[in-house]
Amino acid sequence: MKIRIVALAHKLPAWAAAACDEYARRMPREFALEICEIKPEERNRGKTLAQILAAEGERISSMIRGYHAVALDERGEAWTTARLARSLARWHDEGHSAAFVIGSADGLSAAVKREAAAVVALSALTLPHTLARVLIAEQLYRAISMMRGHPYHRE
Repeated sequence: MKIRIVALAHKLPAWAAAACDEYARRMPREFALEICEIKPEERNRGKTLAQILAAEGERISSMIRGYHAVALDERGEAWTTARLARSLARWHDEGHSAAFVIGSADGLSAAVKREAAAVVALSALTLPHTLARVLIAEQLYRAISMMRGHPYHRE
């Protein structure tokens, strides 16, 4: 199963890139984690927010085509790590790949959210995109560890 984190962001600080790389390295071969950065649309070109989000949405759509997409949005549904693990296990069994999408500072276009199989909130708190990327990488690693029977999660 391929797992992709698609993030609209500028270059990550070294500490965040190292953390994401470490979680990607730890993933088992059958759950390969790929992190794809998409440059956000420039905000100073006289475009409306709707036009900016639509342009970003088109680039996101091209990166998630063929993937079971999960849009990460603060107004999304709250999932537990166990729910994430169950969803990943089901998608794996069904032969799907999964993409987790982190929007720009202005969020994600309505089209990307409609296209997604789920809209999920990482937290009720507002998170910087750098931290959101590290957090979803860690949660994917934790969920897959749970799926494989590791005592990574305590209930």
